[in-house]
Amino acid sequence: MKVDVLLGLQWGDEGKGKIVDVLTPKYDIVARFQGGPNAGHTLEFNGQKYILRSIPSGIFQGDKINVIGNGVVLDPLLFQEETESLASSGHDITKRLYISKKAHLILPTHRILDAAYEAAKGSDKIGTTGKGIGPAYTDKVSRNGLRVGDLLHNFEGKYAAAKRKHEAILRSLNYEYDITELEANWLKALEHLKKFKLIDSEHLINNYLKEEKSVLAEGAQGTMLDIDFGSYPFVTSSNTICAGCCTGLGVAPRNIGEVYGIFKAYCTRVGSGPFPTELLDETGDLLCERGHEFGSVTGRKRRCGWIDLVALRYAVMINGVTNLIMMKSDVLDTFDTIKACVAYRINGEDITEFPYEITETDIEPILVDLPGWQTDMTKMQSEDEFPEEFNAYLTFLEEELEVPIKIVSVGPDREQTIVRYTEES
Repeated sequence: MKVDVLLGLQWGDEGKGKIVDVLTPKYDIVARFQGGPNAGHTLEFNGQKYILRSIPSGIFQGDKINVIGNGVVLDPLLFQEETESLASSGHDITKRLYISKKAHLILPTHRILDAAYEAAKGSDKIGTTGKGIGPAYTDKVSRNGLRVGDLLHNFEGKYAAAKRKHEAILRSLNYEYDITELEANWLKALEHLKKFKLIDSEHLINNYLKEEKSVLAEGAQGTMLDIDFGSYPFVTSSNTICAGCCTGLGVAPRNIGEVYGIFKAYCTRVGSGPFPTELLDETGDLLCERGHEFGSVTGRKRRCGWIDLVALRYAVMINGVTNLIMMKSDVLDTFDTIKACVAYRINGEDITEFPYEITETDIEPILVDLPGWQTDMTKMQSEDEFPEEFNAYLTFLEEELEVPIKIVSVGPDREQTIVRYTEES
């Protein structure tokens, strides 16, 4: 068996949680391979809405095993809040959720450092969520991090040493803080974390593959936030692309199967950073309003714009996408004309390949007009019901991206999901 990978192709917030939930019945295991608790994966079903931050989105489907992989950074306090919230709504996941011993821990001082670094940047802020994710990955790369498995190996000594290093940095930044309450609650949360099965996830995943069991790997954020290939430096701290599955779960490249790339029918971005197709007008506001574009974890308003095919083609290439999934099609239901960016104009030259520098470059998006369908698609259950104009939009995108759009979402509920290509086709 192979590991199928599902990831975002834009600047995050594409709707990965819903699709993982929809696809999970086909798989034996769902594993999250990177990112931290700033990833708000939203799921809606049976009249309820759930927001997952660190827990894989396959957790609601029966007795499926869900794994938090080694590429994730985990905050025990936020993890406890998340699991207890699920338990209070009738979802006790203690026996179905496994955690990699090699996943790194977000310490209380990581959160303080995150705030201190942002404050020091002044007007050049990256726009982080302030959850300590960047500093945790920094410690990981500099070989100073603490891992979940350290809870079983001289944790007190390792934690004290890490805290001393962080406090020295904070003193050098002249940053005032009080960690007392946060640290006390964090230390208590470690005991809650120990209730879960702590595993060598790379062995578990590969042994399952040998047993011909199917694995779905879930990514967080989006390709354009990848630390190597995103709009640097306005990116996240991990590899959000397909290759991140290999390092984030211990899976060999030859064991990667289908790659599901998720994108919105338009485009959004939260926080700072370049956004070539951003609409700073009534159209952008309408996309935001109809799409309910506010961060599921932070509540921050998302910036909205037309779909960017230059960036999307790049993301498809980088990830080796085999199947596309288009989300929030219904948000465009009322538009008489829909636009798509097919090229960038930079210094008078039109380019179709994503450039090295977009953060300090004046980019004019080259837009084409497509007819809107002006039809309410939220009640549709089959592609046979799609309006002619919507089918034309799908065909246009498939020709531009050279990959089939297999699934279309026409609303937030798991039932509002239409599969266009059957296994036979």
